[in-house]
Amino acid sequence: MDGLAEGFEAQRDHLRAVAHRILGSPSEAEDAVQEAWLRLSRVDATEVDNLAGWLRTVVTRICLDVLRARRARREDLTEQEVFAQVSDPARWSAPEDEAVLADSVSRALLVVLDTLTPAERVAFVLHDVFAVPFDQIAPIVERTPVTTKKLASRARQKVRGTPAVPAAELARNRRVVTAFLAAARSGDLDAVLAVLAPDVVRRADLAAVPPGGVAEVRGARAVAEGTVLLARRSRFAEVALINGAVGVVVAPRGRLVFALTFTVERDRIAAYEVIADPARLRQLDLAVLD
Repeated sequence: MDGLAEGFEAQRDHLRAVAHRILGSPSEAEDAVQEAWLRLSRVDATEVDNLAGWLRTVVTRICLDVLRARRARREDLTEQEVFAQVSDPARWSAPEDEAVLADSVSRALLVVLDTLTPAERVAFVLHDVFAVPFDQIAPIVERTPVTTKKLASRARQKVRGTPAVPAAELARNRRVVTAFLAAARSGDLDAVLAVLAPDVVRRADLAAVPPGGVAEVRGARAVAEGTVLLARRSRFAEVALINGAVGVVVAPRGRLVFALTFTVERDRIAAYEVIADPARLRQLDLAVLD
């Protein structure tokens, strides 16, 4: 058993990295790794020919079960429960999770991965991130190697997305939205005003509006002041491709709660919308901005 324990410790960081990218949650990833250790402690060492491969397979299968259970729970939530989660910032942040997330995995990638089926997500992460061959992934997702390759390819296309505007326009809009996000994070009113058109309009689903707020705000000063007041939310935000254009996802712990879409004219934001309605969020075409 000592040999297995040493082998497990040698693989722990790799297993945690695999689980983190599959699940998007450092705490859930740690639970999956610990469960793998418990399972290893119950096997005969002579039954394990390739410890690294055995552990990766076990951790991945545990993660796959978590993804399937998570998907079922999400489908079981009532609309009121979803809105309660979105509207309560106290539920958003586990400081230890946020610290790990900020240093390791793109929020936008986690949000996009969350739109994949569990099998697509596992196939993509194992092959594209960790270079695991398809013939080793196939038994985990219970597919043939050929079908597993198609799963990863389909996931890859979703992650990359398809821009709806020319590359030069996409780059210009990204600079504007990135500047807006940086200004919002810092709470710099003047910097926010600098990227807003004078007659800018901000529209928001009611779930995204704080108590006493309104769904529509007009004028640069009013929009900028409201943006600065919500600076805390912006630390959970990251640029992404939304419906083929530059947008922002707000994703505490890597879970999407808001999406912002923008209209940019003459290098200024002419309008933006904050989407929080779960039904509308599900209809968005989300991808990672390279």
